[in-house]
Amino acid sequence: MRPEREGRGPRQDKAAPALRSDAKDKAEAEPKRVGPSWKKTARRIMAEAQPETAAPAAMEPESVLNVPGDSSEVPRPSDVVSPPAAAPAPDRSGVSGEDGPKYRRQSKREAASGQSVPKRQPLRQESRTDSPADKLHHDDGGGAGGRSGGDEAGSAPEPEPLRKSRLRMEKRETKLNKSREKLASQKPYKPPGPVRWAAGLAGRSVHGYVHGKIYQAEQENVGVEGAHRSELAGEAVGRTVVRFTKQRIRSHPAQAVHRAESRYTKAAANYQFQRAAQEHPELRKNALDRLWRKHRQRRQFQKQAKAAKQGAEAAKRTATATGRAGRAAAGFVRRHPVGVVIALLCLLLLVGLQSCVSSLTALGNGMGGSVAAATYPADDPALLGAEAAYAALEADLQNYLDTYENTHDYDEYHFDLDSIEHDPYVLLSILSALHEEGWTLADVESDLQALFDRQYILTERVVVETRQDSEGDSYSWSICYVTLTNENLSHLPVYIMDEGQMSRYALYMASLGNRPDLFPSSGYVDKYTRPGDRYEVPSEALADETFAAMLEVAERFVGYPYVWGGSSPATSFDCSGYLSYILNQCGWDVGRLGATGLYNYCTPISDPKPGDLVFFVGTYDTPGVSHCGLYLGNGMMLHAGDPIGYANLNTNYWQSHLYAYGRLP
Repeated sequence: MRPEREGRGPRQDKAAPALRSDAKDKAEAEPKRVGPSWKKTARRIMAEAQPETAAPAAMEPESVLNVPGDSSEVPRPSDVVSPPAAAPAPDRSGVSGEDGPKYRRQSKREAASGQSVPKRQPLRQESRTDSPADKLHHDDGGGAGGRSGGDEAGSAPEPEPLRKSRLRMEKRETKLNKSREKLASQKPYKPPGPVRWAAGLAGRSVHGYVHGKIYQAEQENVGVEGAHRSELAGEAVGRTVVRFTKQRIRSHPAQAVHRAESRYTKAAANYQFQRAAQEHPELRKNALDRLWRKHRQRRQFQKQAKAAKQGAEAAKRTATATGRAGRAAAGFVRRHPVGVVIALLCLLLLVGLQSCVSSLTALGNGMGGSVAAATYPADDPALLGAEAAYAALEADLQNYLDTYENTHDYDEYHFDLDSIEHDPYVLLSILSALHEEGWTLADVESDLQALFDRQYILTERVVVETRQDSEGDSYSWSICYVTLTNENLSHLPVYIMDEGQMSRYALYMASLGNRPDLFPSSGYVDKYTRPGDRYEVPSEALADETFAAMLEVAERFVGYPYVWGGSSPATSFDCSGYLSYILNQCGWDVGRLGATGLYNYCTPISDPKPGDLVFFVGTYDTPGVSHCGLYLGNGMMLHAGDPIGYANLNTNYWQSHLYAYGRLP
């Protein structure tokens, strides 16, 4: 940059490209006027502008006239004093002698300093390129920096606070743009490839092998154990530091953009405040008003910047996704034309079967709800804990009976004890039916004790007899009778549950809570899922319409679990409840009868036919008839076993318990 020359002010900025192009277009549009050429005019003006004290022989002309469309200058020798700087742009109507450019007057400062003013010094065109901040933030008809586009050369200069705030804002904007460019150039995250994945897998395998060996050695050496623990702690700290460092490096460009946006917002708000303070000086007097105005402007800029950023990002994402999807779709169609045709045909087929799809959706939702309803509403620790707690109660009872003679002081003992046992799925199904919304071990502790007290009934009876020894002396002889009755845990639900709870209990027993893996040794595993034996009733037996109707109702529930006391499809059935339900559905009105009641309802016969009932005794410890079923002919029956299904009466078990056949009225 050349130093300032005497008699001239600082150079004015060159015209903005937009102004030069406008002027050029205007000059091309207007017809050329006839007059002297610009070179001759420049020489004449320079000759007239020479100071009287300068030597004519030492001067050479210099063109100082800015012609629209041409910004070149003719160099002046360094020993020639240059004229003062030009002011606003000349009139573009022409450059002739009669209608030439206007000239500025001598200022007071120049008059006081004694500087001479050229007689016909042309004014150079003043132009200023709008900065990005000026283009973005001016809010009125003025130009950049708060100056109006129509300012004359004699307007007041830009105040120092306003100029500093503008420069600060432009500096902050430059840094913000650089930060955004750096963030945009940041490479996206690339997931590890197969080589890196394989290397990581190998490293982890080696790491596990080495630590496994160290674990074996540290059991025998305390020093090795301490060093190993320290090494593990160091590894954990190292992994944390590496992960934190990578995260910081990855997020640094985004954080830099955030800081730059915040600083630029503050600088822009301060610049707008300085502009407003220049127009309204009273704003500088009230500090509270000044702070509040800055705060509002800052919020306004933040909202504008955020909205612009979100809009740009959304547009970019949409364009990227659309382009990617379009390219992928086009490539797929080119690679698989036959598959696309098949897919279109399938789509048409699906549209035609819309009603069927709706039905399948409803069915799928129902199936999903059924699966959820048949699952135990408790987690594994609660399920296993409840079983363990109940087993502990049984173990305590068994230990009490085993050590009974050692802990009591009687002369004689008599024991009548049932076995101590239960099935874990029966226990968990009862607890889940009682607590539909879910349960924990703490929630069912009282239920476990209550169930245990109802299942096992321990009776201790002591009889004291007076006896005489061989010498004729009398003495007391104490006899203790100990009786333990196991009421069977599966028989309790009917006494402690309502119909809704019984229904849930039957559902849990049929599905085992969808957890057959918890107790694989249970006798209930696969009992309800494994298909049972089927039996085809002879067609001649189905000629009897009454028997055919009874068989149709009875076969609906094949595979249902046996539930003690159940008498409806919602709760499932026991043997007598099963037959009572069939009879009520086929024209009889027997209500709810037990096995003995059904036997009394029928007439005993010795030549059974399909549709008669068959009765048994002694299938469990109860007086009278203990079991019943529907006779199908050929030595087969359909009964509520566990599960409900067919049975052959010619087996040893059923023949040993067979009591009688009965015919319905």
